Order: sequence, then C-alpha cells, then structure tokens
Amino acid sequence: MNEHDIRFIERALELARKGVGLASPNPTVGCVIVGNGVHGGQIVGEGFHQYDWRDHAEIVALKTAGERARGATAYVTLEPCNTTGRTGPCAQALVKAGIARVVAATQDPNPKVAGRGFDVLRAADVIVDTGVCEGEARRLNHGFACWIRNGRPFVTLKSAMTLDGQLTLPNQDKTNQREWITSEESRAEVQKLRHASDALLTGIGTILADDPLLTDRSGLSRRRRLLRAILDTRLRLSPQARIVKSADDDLLVFTGVSLKSPKAKKLQGAGVELANARSRHGLLDLKTVLKELGRREILNVLLEAGPRLNGSALTAEFVDRLFLFYAPRLARHAKVPFSVGTDISRVTFREKLLHEFGPDFAVDALLNNYFDL
Repeated sequence: MNEHDIRFIERALELARKGVGLASPNPTVGCVIVGNGVHGGQIVGEGFHQYDWRDHAEIVALKTAGERARGATAYVTLEPCNTTGRTGPCAQALVKAGIARVVAATQDPNPKVAGRGFDVLRAADVIVDTGVCEGEARRLNHGFACWIRNGRPFVTLKSAMTLDGQLTLPNQDKTNQREWITSEESRAEVQKLRHASDALLTGIGTILADDPLLTDRSGLSRRRRLLRAILDTRLRLSPQARIVKSADDDLLVFTGVSLKSPKAKKLQGAGVELANARSRHGLLDLKTVLKELGRREILNVLLEAGPRLNGSALTAEFVDRLFLFYAPRLARHAKVPFSVGTDISRVTFREKLLHEFGPDFAVDALLNNYFDL
C-alpha cells in the first residue's frame, strides 16, 4: 500500500457516496481504474453502483476504460462479486478485461460469498491487495452487512439533546410551542441521516406530541421513498395527523390492535398500511418489527423517538449505532431524558467519532460491526 493507493481508494469512496440512497438494497460501491503504460497514473474509468442502473461499479468503470483497462489497476471499495444475479460476476469481468491488480478496501460481508471474488482474481494471477481505508468503506455498508447476515436492518438511534441529556427545554410542555434544541447545521445533518436510511422508525408518543412529517428533506436523490414506520400499540394515531395526510405508500404502522377493528379500517382507508407485532405481554415486539422491515429489504433504519422507545431498543440490544447531537444548553428542570427504563449499565463502542455542527457537537458511536462476525 502506498499514498497513490490511498488517494485512488479515497476517490472510489467519494464515488460510492454518490450511490447513497440509490443503491439499496444492494451495497454502496465505487470503483476507479488507473491505467498503465502511456496511461500510467491516470484515471481511465470510474463509476458507482445504482440499483436501477443494474451494472455494478466495476462494470461501469470498465465500460468507460475500454481497452485502457488492460494492465491497469482497479480500486474498489468492496470485494468484487463472483455471483450471477441481476448482473454478471464482476471478478470475472475484471479478469477478462486484463486488469493486472485489484486494490479493495474491504471484503464482502456476506459469509456465503466472502473471499470468493478475491480467489477468482488470484487464480487468474491478478495481484490483490486489501484493507486500504477499510474503516470508511465499511461505514458505507454497515446496513448491508447487518441485513445480509441477520435478515434485519442496521439501526441507528439518533437523538438531539441538551448537555444534561434532556430532549426538551424547560416549560416547553406547558407552552406547547416547539423550540429547536440544536442548530440549523445539526438539523441539516439529520436530513442527511434520513437520506442514508431506508426507513425512519418512531413511536406514537412522538407523533402525538409533535405531529411531525418525518420526511427526507435533504434535497438529495433517492430510489425508494423513505418508509415512515410508527409503533402504536393501541392504535392512537389520528387520521388527521400530518403524517397520515401525507401518506403515499410510505407509511407503516405496527400495532397490537386487530387489523379488522373499526380503528384499523379507518386508518387503512386513509392510506395507512398496518402490521401486527404484538408480543405475549400485549406490548409490541421489536424483534418482529425489525424482522418485517428486513423482509421488505430495508437495510438501514433511523430511530428517532422518545425516551421510552430509546430505552426499549437499547435494552433489547437492537441499536447498532448511536448518533447523539448535543447543544451547548442546559435544560435544568426539564423532565424528558434521552432514555428511560434502560436495563443496561454500560455500552461498548466498537468505534467512536466526534463531529461539530455549528455550535453543537455529535457523538457518532458504533455498537455493532457485522463485518467482523
């Protein structure tokens, strides 16, 4: 590995990020082909994967490079596949094109195929190097890794709070007037988090308190609508709620109420899809909820909820990543903490980053890394 390898993998990662919101349920991948001979050191082909394009990133880059791919080096953010699905095997396409060396950021997390692409390349005497900018490449595909291994989406718990861990400011509940805790810069980042997610999950308490729309307002392109999912045990959701009025095949409510009840039929008539997820104790079963979302090929879920659902998700160990925004404010006498009922005394971080957004900061902590299983 040298500085050129890092530079070109970073370019491949930059390309891969263009596929966020466009590649799911496939992984997000970027590829750069750097020529040899008279084209030495020059990018002769590059591309990223979009699900609707069908072609994987390597194929897009090879088509651009043409004959210049012979003897070249391919930089790719994820191990080239050796499976025939909607497209042909990329590893074999690289061999056929005459690629001499492949630099891959990380191995495919799918245990059924991991390493097979590299095996095909090495069997054809292609030099293979791995692990360049691996952490960043994995961050792009934690959702795919979780889904392909567990059949459920990767859950990011996002919350915004004061320095003393409160979700509301003093007297906000009494005045019933919404005041943002965090800055405009932080709220813009929240929209990026929504854009990178396939579904947004919240509880009925948040809907009743704030009447939010919970949409992706990032302005970035996405292939699938952001699925808005609500946990509503007793089906208290009003047909007059803004989220219901804006429903367009993108609103799913998990409930414990019979789907044949008058309440259920009224919401269904308003365009709301309902699913039953009641546990033996009359509460909603988060495992059932996540399994159903996984069945729908939801790779990434953003959990934006109140203290009770936050606590339940953490206790059940269904939170894979924490993204916690902190504003330089103190709530003092507010009574809405980040989490309640959390039956855990310690959380282990696999990785943690600190970000700044205007006057705020955010802790970005990875709890589960499914690439390492």
